[in-house]
Amino acid sequence: MTDWLIGLMESLGAVGAGLAIALENLFPPLPSEVILPLAGFTAAKGSMDLVDVLVCTTLGSVVGALALYAVGALLGRERTLAIAAKLPLVKVSDIEKTEAFFQRHGRKAVFFGRMIPIFRSLISVPAGVERMPLPMFTLLTTAGSLIWNTAFVMAGYLLGDQWHLVETYAGIGSKVVLGLVALAVVVFVVVRLTERAKGRHASRR
Repeated sequence: MTDWLIGLMESLGAVGAGLAIALENLFPPLPSEVILPLAGFTAAKGSMDLVDVLVCTTLGSVVGALALYAVGALLGRERTLAIAAKLPLVKVSDIEKTEAFFQRHGRKAVFFGRMIPIFRSLISVPAGVERMPLPMFTLLTTAGSLIWNTAFVMAGYLLGDQWHLVETYAGIGSKVVLGLVALAVVVFVVVRLTERAKGRHASRR
């Protein structure tokens, strides 16, 4: 993957880094924790301008987020509810609670979500489903992405040949988030199965 990214940046410069980040939003296996420090290291070598890298990667983040926003907007609330109704263990009320949460905290979720692994991409979909005003979504996404991108690009820029250390430590954070998500899913399944078992037991009385 690293060789592909290096080739992309050598061919297209900062635009290549921005393209990689746009794709990262759509294909999470392309981690920004690798792309951004590598772009910073490449800028440190003089192959790319640092400001151009920050501008292009942030633009790439916004473009990728807008694509996922469009997916959510096309999906819409009614289709989301219909899909939820067909999923095992999921209730329509679960979606309605999520919707209520997003209506109260949507701006914070979009802004801070851009700085949390895994959620960086996913947060754009519910924003589209809820039709968050596009100018506000774009502004919050740009601000959050700029902070995230700047931190990782500058880390790679300052670490130089040791840029891969960023990937190592960021990877630990990603695994922690993934572990918490997995734990939440397990708890959800256990609670929902317990509710079903109690319901069946009560109906037999």
